[in-house]
Amino acid sequence: MSDRGERLIVRTDPELKALIPRYLANRRLDVDEVRRALETDDYETIRLIGHRMKGNGAGYGFDRLTELGGVLERAAMNRNTEVIRTCAADVADYLDRVEVI
Repeated sequence: MSDRGERLIVRTDPELKALIPRYLANRRLDVDEVRRALETDDYETIRLIGHRMKGNGAGYGFDRLTELGGVLERAAMNRNTEVIRTCAADVADYLDRVEVI
């Protein structure tokens, strides 16, 4: 991401607002799990995390997480460790900067 440091404002469905903190906390756990999985070349775990993120990000109002999940899933299928590392860092950066309103 080229604009590191800027706050990212995301408007979510008011009915989902109570679920958002837990959802985002779980994505942080996903980043940690991706990094651990890379240490053991566990591309299937990484693929599944990416697939799940791709599938549920937009449903919570986080289109960027859907995009990054797709990148992560494809990178895992191709065993592209560099893209996986970059994508995990992008997810972590996004989570650090996102502000839900």
